[in-house]
Amino acid sequence: MGITQSYKRSPNYFDVLVIGGGPAGLTASIYSKRAGLKVAFFERETPGGKVTKTAFVENYPGFKKIEGYNLALQMLSQATELGVEFKYGNVIKINKEHDTFLVYTEDGSTYYSKTVIIATGMKERKIGAIGEDEHFNKGVSYCAICDGAFYKNKDVAVVGGGNSALEESLYLADICSKIYLIHRRDEFRADNLVVQKVEQNSKIQLVLDSVVESINGDSLVDSITIKNVRTNQKSNINVSAVFPFVGFDPMSNLFDESFLKKENGFIKVNENMETEIPGLYSAGDVNKKSFRQISTAISDGTIAALSAKKYIDETNWED
Repeated sequence: MGITQSYKRSPNYFDVLVIGGGPAGLTASIYSKRAGLKVAFFERETPGGKVTKTAFVENYPGFKKIEGYNLALQMLSQATELGVEFKYGNVIKINKEHDTFLVYTEDGSTYYSKTVIIATGMKERKIGAIGEDEHFNKGVSYCAICDGAFYKNKDVAVVGGGNSALEESLYLADICSKIYLIHRRDEFRADNLVVQKVEQNSKIQLVLDSVVESINGDSLVDSITIKNVRTNQKSNINVSAVFPFVGFDPMSNLFDESFLKKENGFIKVNENMETEIPGLYSAGDVNKKSFRQISTAISDGTIAALSAKKYIDETNWED
């Protein structure tokens, strides 16, 4: 049995449904629509994914430097102007019945599709400090570009040692009085050029070999307690905000192992972005892969869309 007439008559029936509106998802949507398919993408937050939370992007081909939000907006505009449908909401479950995928959303809606492309990306990882959850949105923020302006001319802390932490420190240095950049090691994982810029910025004080043990304050953040991992010595630093950038975890909780194979939470695909389920593809940061950049996410999205088109063309669908 193939796709039933009831599915095909539904206005919620699509050729391709994309779950996620970051670079991988938007690229998959654009390529699918240009292939003449009926396409919609779901996004529960701001379309553009983590790019919207990045102050500036300097390694995307064609742009020497562009604000992350503007880059994301251009991707979104390109998709919607082509006719891709944007469904704001949270997907909570996916099933496959015969040839049809059923996609359920939090508001009680059900959508039907010949193919699905997963592009759910990753979410910010917490540092695990005491008081982190209690002070969320009260001085703890995972987005400097979103909340940095609230701390103009104040002292803040950034936690992390990768590109995100260092780039956001540079962004905050144009707003805040002082930035304490706290990293548990004595060297950074970021690109050399970014490291050099941080080291040359007089507003950024490096606090290396250290971790944040607690984030303090009765209601709003007023200080942090740090511990040197070499000496175990503890000290307090007065800050008005803490911006953790210590990595990300895959957003794959939607799919349990009985439905889709994963490894450490990441979805396993082949070179065509195919999962083991025919018609189900995955692209971007949620995949098990070695490198995660905007450019690699876009590549994944392209491949997933073209693979989905090929699958649709080669499948005998029931009328």
